[in-house]
Amino acid sequence: MNRHRRNLWPGAVVGAVVLMAGACSGSAGGSESTRSGDCVHVVDEETGRTGKDCLPLAPESDRVDLTEPAFSHPTRITNPLYPTGEVDQVVMGGQADDEVFRTEVSTLPGTKTITLDDRKVQALTQQYVAFAGGRIHEVALDWYAQADDGSVWYLGEDVFNYEDGVVADTEGTWQAGRDGAPAAMIMPAHPEKGDVYRPENLPGVVFEEVTVKEVNRTVEGPYGKVKGAMTVRELHMDGSTEDKTFAPGYGEFSTGNANGDLEAVSLAVPTDAEPGTLPRELTALDRSARAVQDGEVTDADLGAVRDAWTAYRGSDAVPKLLERQMTRDLDTLDEAVGAKDEEETLGSALRVAQNTSDLRLRYEPVRTVDVTRFDMWARQLGIDAAAGAEGAVAGDVTSLELVWERLKAEVPEARAAAVTADLREAREAADRGDMAAAERVAQGLAEAIAGVRS
Repeated sequence: MNRHRRNLWPGAVVGAVVLMAGACSGSAGGSESTRSGDCVHVVDEETGRTGKDCLPLAPESDRVDLTEPAFSHPTRITNPLYPTGEVDQVVMGGQADDEVFRTEVSTLPGTKTITLDDRKVQALTQQYVAFAGGRIHEVALDWYAQADDGSVWYLGEDVFNYEDGVVADTEGTWQAGRDGAPAAMIMPAHPEKGDVYRPENLPGVVFEEVTVKEVNRTVEGPYGKVKGAMTVRELHMDGSTEDKTFAPGYGEFSTGNANGDLEAVSLAVPTDAEPGTLPRELTALDRSARAVQDGEVTDADLGAVRDAWTAYRGSDAVPKLLERQMTRDLDTLDEAVGAKDEEETLGSALRVAQNTSDLRLRYEPVRTVDVTRFDMWARQLGIDAAAGAEGAVAGDVTSLELVWERLKAEVPEARAAAVTADLREAREAADRGDMAAAERVAQGLAEAIAGVRS
């Protein structure tokens, strides 16, 4: 959960929370030191310096995460407010520090084995991919398991923070059962107002404490009202707090507010899926969005994509957040073309293509949309390589690799081997800064994924 906070404040340095009594131990949600009321010091996230003040922690009697969870069927994650096992993909969007912000949260095939003391627990893996301004910003692999009582437990994450297309650091990485890290409750089985739990509880690396503020709310979802939502207040290591909403069929639903930094669900599948074929207006929008991504944007291209967007918006229900994002990105594209700002033109055209792929999730399986996204990133790789943008090329290859992680399990072995080999070649070209080779392999990747689609 701490990854979202890093995204909302990209410049922040995650510091250490110092617990006077020492390190945590044990596999349950608490530890001997944290249960005994010791001080967890406030940390300045900008400097990493530990202050003298203690975090205003809730009384131990309010915590619902102090019992050791039993995991008989841990990968059956059906908790309505954190349904990891039932939601294939969630797209979130908003803004952070005045920059366009978007995430793809996808459940990956297979499981990961986490060792808690002498127990081995199978966990589901969620792939969290955050984009800032359309470009790769952060990746996390998160591991979740559901206890026998229906509560969901967070068993750690591998975090990769990116700058200019390459990994800058892995701050925030942790795993339950290592270095004294306990399993951490991320959602009670039956949350009630006043419940307190810690989704991250490894002082010195990650730390959060959550208090349930309201349950059984009705919130406005992407395609109508959603009942049974919950709002919590989250306390962070620097002493700041923020409110989050969780909703049935979505899990984490929103953080922040529309007038400031915001991360909110654009849509989720299968929750928001609509049986039927892709509307012709959306097909036209997809075609025009590809045209503005693929080459120099002309006035005719701008007119075509705006007309297609107007036609689709008038023909179908569009989630408010996606509608706002697409309108903003088209306005930015228009301004960038007029100002002859090539970098902003490339970025806004890419975001228009991303928005369009998100809209397709309403009607098409995740796999089909991910194949389209792979093709989109292969095209972007060629565009950025031709422009000599080494950082963007490195990020494009990462984006391709991440989509491929979601696709490859269902691709025939021979075809999968060919795509994997092309991706390896693309990575090697990016690593050595060979833009000509990257441009060549981009075409091969586009052809390879076309074979997967057919």
